[in-house]
Amino acid sequence: MKFHNLYSFFRGAALLSGVALFSLSCTSVASNKGNEVQYWLTKGDGSVKLQQQASVKFVNTPNSFQHIEIDDAQKFQYVDGFGYTLTGGSVEVINRLSPSKRKTLLNELFGNGKNSISISYLRLSIGASDLDGEVFSYDDLPEGSTDPSLSKFSLEKDKNLIAMLKEILSINPKIKIIAAPWSAPVWMKDNGKSKGGSLKPEFYGTYAQYFVKYIQGMKKEGITIDAVTPQNEPLHPGNNPSLYMPSEKQGDFIKNHLGPVFKANGITTKIVVYDHNCNKPEYAIDILRDSEANQYIDGSAFHLYEGDISALSAVHDAFPDKNLYFTEQWTGSKGTFTEDLNWHTKNVIIGSMRNWSKIALEWNLANDPKYAPHTDGGCTECKGAITVSDSENFTRNVSYYIIAHASKFVPAGSQRIASTQTDKLSTAAFKTQFGKIVLIVQNDNPSDENFNIKFAGKTAAVTISGRSAATYIF
Repeated sequence: MKFHNLYSFFRGAALLSGVALFSLSCTSVASNKGNEVQYWLTKGDGSVKLQQQASVKFVNTPNSFQHIEIDDAQKFQYVDGFGYTLTGGSVEVINRLSPSKRKTLLNELFGNGKNSISISYLRLSIGASDLDGEVFSYDDLPEGSTDPSLSKFSLEKDKNLIAMLKEILSINPKIKIIAAPWSAPVWMKDNGKSKGGSLKPEFYGTYAQYFVKYIQGMKKEGITIDAVTPQNEPLHPGNNPSLYMPSEKQGDFIKNHLGPVFKANGITTKIVVYDHNCNKPEYAIDILRDSEANQYIDGSAFHLYEGDISALSAVHDAFPDKNLYFTEQWTGSKGTFTEDLNWHTKNVIIGSMRNWSKIALEWNLANDPKYAPHTDGGCTECKGAITVSDSENFTRNVSYYIIAHASKFVPAGSQRIASTQTDKLSTAAFKTQFGKIVLIVQNDNPSDENFNIKFAGKTAAVTISGRSAATYIF
């Protein structure tokens, strides 16, 4: 995770109290019939959080409202899911809950019941992220030692994470997972430290085998890693752990080592490049321009601590056959509910989807009231979607609602379709596998906005509160 002054710009929500009860499951959403539009609202002032509102109907009565027009004949990318990073720290604090409260929370997050938000995609760290309680890799050695054969490789440090993943898979067997390392084992690095440094060229092949062992080891535990990126935030070596990997080195690693080793071992896990900010789309483009590397690459991944979300479309336009992934955006300790709900809904959810991403992920799933655990030198302000305060209590924070407005209603396998926008209303529309239309709207105006949902020659007049997010289903 990025750890410098950009954190103070993209700020998160203050701790909130109260529980939103959700009155309709995804299953019952799918069975909605007729001309009725059901919708759920989260107000920027926090007074309403993912609560179902009174339904409206499609009518033929004219009015002077602005239109949001949906066209399901214009089809774009399929969606793989919405979710978070399940950090080691998330696992640690969720496991502090009593067995009954823990089970309730996991079912709420990953289930498909009326009180669930149906998270469909997770990101993992390969080894420790900065939101683990300690730095580790899967092959840690005494200083001065090396292990080119990876004989000491072990997933033991992730045993609790693996156990929780198995429980999550029992709730949602179809959840997809992307994984990224924050650092290689320190004995593979030129500075011999967990923070910064680069991968030594003589260990490129060994590091490729490290990925194979990870994927195969997780598979033995019943966990399929759908995709990996070679390095989290490769241009940010100031985190702990971290590793510097410019595009030419990542391209070399993929072309000459990771891609061929995956192929030789029958590994079908996708390789996704970059996994860093939108201000450097040329990083992904440079690698994709190399035809030898390109053959092994599924797509590229982005964060939005710098740059503009439209960078994803720039990469799509250059390589339309490659996929896009939005893999991380934080909310932090100094933010407000209003600011983060609106910025993240507009950019992370709507923005990434309108710019061809298959996924939209917020950062950390859970932590404690002190924004721990984290490594020495890791993020001290990152706020999870959930704050676990003691064995019987947890709080839902702003990123919970940001993701829930999509994950609860847009299942994996849905396809984005065309929707218009206005000066104040940002939108993304989807058609689910059940044939339902889902429209997500964010109102940038401090005042309420009246508009018509226009679809197939029919209109439904609705009002969205100022600085709020809503999801409409019909």
